[in-house]
Amino acid sequence: MPIRRRFSEKVVWITGGGSGIGRSLALRFAAEGATVVVSGRRADRLVEVVRECEQQGADAHAVLCDVTSEDSVRDAVAEVLKRCWRLDVVVANAGFSVAGRIEDISAEEWRRQLDTNVVGAAVTARYAIPELRKTGGRLVLVGSVAAMVCAPGAGPYHASKYALRAIGQTLAMELHRSGVSVTTIHPGFVESEIAKVDNAGQFRADRDDKRPAWLMWTGERAARTMVDAIWKRKRDYVFTGHGKVAAWLGRHAPSLVHTVITRVGVEYKRGQ
Repeated sequence: MPIRRRFSEKVVWITGGGSGIGRSLALRFAAEGATVVVSGRRADRLVEVVRECEQQGADAHAVLCDVTSEDSVRDAVAEVLKRCWRLDVVVANAGFSVAGRIEDISAEEWRRQLDTNVVGAAVTARYAIPELRKTGGRLVLVGSVAAMVCAPGAGPYHASKYALRAIGQTLAMELHRSGVSVTTIHPGFVESEIAKVDNAGQFRADRDDKRPAWLMWTGERAARTMVDAIWKRKRDYVFTGHGKVAAWLGRHAPSLVHTVITRVGVEYKRGQ
């Protein structure tokens, strides 16, 4: 089936666009006709994603950005506008996971987790919204099913995704009737490199991904689903079958979740 080019003449900016879900989204938006801008801290990864997008015939750009720095986010938005003149879709995707039991997590690790996953997304939204108002655009926050159901071993990550969910719900109210839609997406298990990033936020290729492979969605499949939700301007979207079940249980049967996890002794697997 031919790919619909629903985002022709649209400019899409993706933070955390050098790998994982960000890369897959970039390729999907490129296939759908968008001009794609990817941001992140690793220039080599961004250049590779740009090359892949260009192979599909898309206009693509790499703009370095560290979302933990407000100046960096502000400058990245200015650079996107300098190159592309407008913003139609902004995907706040940058994030990582701090793993470990809460009694073992340092204040520095907590701050690093929240600075990236929460403050980084909020600041991305802050500087993108004025431009999205001009185009009636779409703001996207990439959350996680971890925002609705917890497991031991990743308190900071769960806290960050709960907070991101609250930011998405609040923004949807604040931007109501502005012409800007806010879509908060909560994936289940999706192929990515999040399991290979340590608590310091550093990529380590030798780390094992302990998430259940049999539940894992490919990045391509996830991107198709996410782009469709973004196109339809969904407000809150959960995907993967197991993700929907877990999210429902977390919201409607928290006592059952607590009982099962504490009795079975489930430990969080980095990167949900």
